[in-house]
Amino acid sequence: VQLQASGGGLVQAGGSLRLSCAASGPTFSTYRMGWFRQAPGKEREFVAVISWGGSSTYYSDSVKGRFTISRDNYGNTVYLQMNSLKPEDTAIYYCVADTGPWTIVELTSERRYKYWGQGTLVTVSS
Repeated sequence: VQLQASGGGLVQAGGSLRLSCAASGPTFSTYRMGWFRQAPGKEREFVAVISWGGSSTYYSDSVKGRFTISRDNYGNTVYLQMNSLKPEDTAIYYCVADTGPWTIVELTSERRYKYWGQGTLVTVSS
């Protein structure tokens, strides 16, 4: 599967952005989808993951209550709605996908993901 992330940009603190990730291939609904991010000078970190049908989600503590992951299996797209953005949310955001037999908690590890998008830059100004 190929992943194409979009929607990044510059926003003021407290603002919102919605990231999109379009996936190629006919089996999108069989993939667990997620988002990771990497801030300048920092290691890549888990942000959110969603199950095949969208009924289960899991978030990092740093974004819980502010970000919402969702998916459209008909449109082969996963979204990340980001509200109440903070300067520390500034990072390159990567869309990821996998079909492995992992629990949703195990999917917080980047090692579980076989497919990665190219990343989209989010910059939050103070």
